[in-house]
Amino acid sequence: MGGDHGPKVTLPAVFEFLRRDKDCATILVGREEALRPLLGQADEEFGERLRLRHASEVVAMDEPVASALRNKKDSSMRVVANLVKEGAADAAISAGNTGALMAVSRFVLKTLPGIDRPAIAGILPTAKGYTYMLDLGANVDCQPEHLLQFGIMGAMLVSALDHKERPSVGLLNIGEEDIKGSDVVKRAAELLRDSGLNFYGNVEGNDIFKGTTDVVICDGFVGNVVLKASEGLAQMIGNSLKEEFSRNAFTKLGALMALPAIRAFKRRFDHRRYNGASLLGLNGIVVKSHGSADVLAFFTALERAAEAARQRLPEKIASRMAQAMPAAA
Repeated sequence: MGGDHGPKVTLPAVFEFLRRDKDCATILVGREEALRPLLGQADEEFGERLRLRHASEVVAMDEPVASALRNKKDSSMRVVANLVKEGAADAAISAGNTGALMAVSRFVLKTLPGIDRPAIAGILPTAKGYTYMLDLGANVDCQPEHLLQFGIMGAMLVSALDHKERPSVGLLNIGEEDIKGSDVVKRAAELLRDSGLNFYGNVEGNDIFKGTTDVVICDGFVGNVVLKASEGLAQMIGNSLKEEFSRNAFTKLGALMALPAIRAFKRRFDHRRYNGASLLGLNGIVVKSHGSADVLAFFTALERAAEAARQRLPEKIASRMAQAMPAAA
């Protein structure tokens, strides 16, 4: 029910997902009177693989977190979190209010042993492909132990989704040298070196898009600023290219000749192909889709959630955290 477009985007994405992944089933959670008319022939096409679960309330995109948590116990967010807790669903996907989704998910599912705070992990395109970055906004004030936990969760995420045995982990800092950064970051680097992770060391902002490491960790304040700045930069570049290519007849001809390269560039850095941020550290799988997601973007989030479920991501994080307990103590 969430996101900027609601069921008009989420339902077509679900239908395409079910057509491509025959091993999966989905439960559509929301107001039945809004969803039922949009199903069309889906009931006949997918049978028991597509079910509808009524939820009488919806969390608005701008609704205060406290209101969503305390006053809307039959919201689609709350119901889907309960389905994961009960084992009726293996993963939850929402394009709704991020703060509310995190709060509701944490309240219902709780955190894994050894995890103090869940974190939001997203994907950013790089010169080498893509990198995972966390936290992207859930925790604005972190201690060194939290950054260690983010590193473990991020490494397990890459290991599960990309099947890398020892993904590299970088700590975002203002310089590569050990003497750089705040006391929190310096202490976090020490914990990460002793953690048994494949810790690369400090990385700077330009290393993110070079693809220097598989995982980049930072507190949520810094991570959210990086994310929003990169989104704004990408939008500016795209709009500027379009403006320049449309300037006159000669530039339009140049655009026509460069069309194959432009299309390849657009596909390579298409944010829709990287949609789906994982809420890591919960005792269950929750994936947050961008609120402005279209059908392709929401489909990508569904695929990401399904793979995390297949790989039993929370169990892998819990196992790795148990090994790291002595280092974190």
